[in-house]
Order: sequence, then structure tokens, then C-alpha cells
Amino acid sequence: MKPYFILLFLALASSLQCAPESKGVRAHVISLADGDSFSARVNGKIVKVRVHAIDAPEKGMPFYKVSKEYLAKLCGNQTVTLQVVEKDRYGRLVSKVTLADGRDVASVMIKNGLAWHYKHYSNDPKLAALERAARAKKVGLWRDSNPTPPWKMREIRRQK
Repeated sequence: MKPYFILLFLALASSLQCAPESKGVRAHVISLADGDSFSARVNGKIVKVRVHAIDAPEKGMPFYKVSKEYLAKLCGNQTVTLQVVEKDRYGRLVSKVTLADGRDVASVMIKNGLAWHYKHYSNDPKLAALERAARAKKVGLWRDSNPTPPWKMREIRRQK
């Protein structure tokens, strides 16, 4: 782990109220950016969060709106627990996000076919199995026989 990340994490952890029972940071979701990102208030501070291990459709892609709306129903205006994994290049806290009822947001989004398991950043076999099941059942974005993953769409857009 890089020293600057350790310092950043320690500074963040000390400035945010932690929920000891979950070993995470409690955050109140205030707005949604898309199906895998949102802004939240933590001890009066606004932070941007990206859900770890998933990639949801980008704006302009099929299921973008459905994915974003589903995430809003799951955690919009709710208190969630964040387990920060890292800070990304956009300054977002890449976090495992847990709902008040204990459900993992990444699992719910993948199970309902509204996000891909982002295997480049996660090798979680449970998430991989949920994606295989969603594909087999053709739920959500898997209704399309070969949906374009968001990382491919971003690559295509960068090349233009």
C-alpha cells in the first residue's frame, strides 16, 4: 500500500464517524450520479462515492436510466455504511456499500442485471456467480444478447 494512501485513509477515517459494529463509515446518500456512483454526507462533509466491484451503464447507454433509478430506490436519501477500499483518480471513495438492512449494494445491482461485475477490480466469486445467474435469466441489461460493457464504451469514446 502506498504511503500517501495510508495517510489519506487515516485522515479520512479520523475525520469521519465510524460505525464500530460494521467497521465502516456511516454516510447519508444525498444524490445519485449514475448506477454505481453517488454523493453522500458524512459528518457534514460531502463525499463522492463509487460502488466497489461494479460498473453500471454510462449515460447514453441502454439501461443507464433504469440502473440509476434502481440505485436511487435502494439507497437514495438513506444511511449506508461505506467500507473504503481506495480513492480513485477522480477523488471518489471507492467503497463497499452496505444498506441498513445488511444487503450489499454491488450484489443487489448485479443480481438484478443493472451492473456488471467489474472483474478488473474484483475477483469476488460470489459477484461472478450473481452475474452468471443474471445473464442466464436474461434480467436487466442481459436481455440484450451482447450488451456493451461501460469500460468498452469509455474506451471507444476516448478513441474518438
